[in-house]
Amino acid sequence: MKEHNNADQKQIVKCKYLLASERDAKWGLTVSTVGYEEIIPGGSYPTKGHALGYYFNVEKGRVLDEYQLLYNLEGEGLFKSASVPETHIRPGDMFLLFPGEWHTYRPLDNIGWKSYWIGFKGKNVDDRVKAGFLSPQKPIYHVGFSMDMQHIYQEAYKTAMQEAAYCQQTLAGIVNHLIGLMYSLERNMQLNKNSQQVDIINKARMRIRETLEKKVTIQDISQELGISYSNFRKLFKEYTGVAPATYQDDLRLQRAKELLSITDESIKEIAYKLNYESPDYFSSKFKLKTGLKPSDYRALCR
Repeated sequence: MKEHNNADQKQIVKCKYLLASERDAKWGLTVSTVGYEEIIPGGSYPTKGHALGYYFNVEKGRVLDEYQLLYNLEGEGLFKSASVPETHIRPGDMFLLFPGEWHTYRPLDNIGWKSYWIGFKGKNVDDRVKAGFLSPQKPIYHVGFSMDMQHIYQEAYKTAMQEAAYCQQTLAGIVNHLIGLMYSLERNMQLNKNSQQVDIINKARMRIRETLEKKVTIQDISQELGISYSNFRKLFKEYTGVAPATYQDDLRLQRAKELLSITDESIKEIAYKLNYESPDYFSSKFKLKTGLKPSDYRALCR
């Protein structure tokens, strides 16, 4: 554990280094360092006083055995890694460092920056990398100025400084929040650049909900909205993460659960009401999704 708080005319640095136990590691994610630095134009970089293994020469770069997520609140800089050529870091950019991946970064000499960071490791994040949500080939995310993001980093620093019992579990939750917010903010910023496409998806979701008990297909809805089915399906999946037919099926299943729970309608009536091909098809679909037959689900709810 190491604390460093260095302030002079050209830099402000606050950081905390933490240890994690074997018990903490079993949680799936542990945090090693949290900090903030403010480098004004002409300030030296990297800052001094970091724990062994964290300080690096900008020209030579470094390799860490952990992830680090940095948020550039203000100012500008440069980032480069084994997977990405030198890239301009703008205000509102976040960049993720990967274990075993060579990298280097710095603020621009004539501009400086204000930057938060948090270092962590664990199976939780490894699994997201394996699933393709996070990749060394795309380490930079533009989220813009976000008070929420800033507050989360500040909460992480406060938690690290207090170092209460089981603080690693709190910090693990904070890291998951940061990664999730980063991912969703950038995705939404990209999607919202085309307001017409956003309107199409919002209208489509509303129409799917409105027509669960009507014989309206996804093809019918795409035709209503004046877009080809193939383009609609691609756009819908990009925006929501699921195909429109899957979205419709999941909503039908939710509605079926509701009807089984609060009405005395027969399983046959519910199946046809929600436009399933047959009661048997409805029952098999329901069991596939929930692990229970509709009759068993109804009995369990009551």
